[in-house]
Amino acid sequence: MNRVKYVLLICDDEKASPSNEDLAADPVHQAWLADLDRRGGMLVGARLRPVVDATTVRVRGGETLVSDGPFAETKDFVGGFVIVECADLDEAIAIAEGHPYARWGGVEIRPVWE
Repeated sequence: MNRVKYVLLICDDEKASPSNEDLAADPVHQAWLADLDRRGGMLVGARLRPVVDATTVRVRGGETLVSDGPFAETKDFVGGFVIVECADLDEAIAIAEGHPYARWGGVEIRPVWE
């Protein structure tokens, strides 16, 4: 059976974002990691630094514009990502719904264009 790669964009309101220590102590987060390990589908994942550390690059009319901060003006931000390999979208949804951020932020699922 062909497996499909999905990127899970972990979205949150930065003002409510838990620390790494909070996540390490969160039983829901630990259960989610254990579920991913059981499924054997996680390829890579990383938590991103706060938006204050972001740099955005745009090229317009041959000129490179570099600015501090995220591309979008919003209170929500992408705080991390996980790339998983699943049987289908239903399994990706099951994985996403177990992530603790799904309870107060959101998890956006995008298939990888291969």
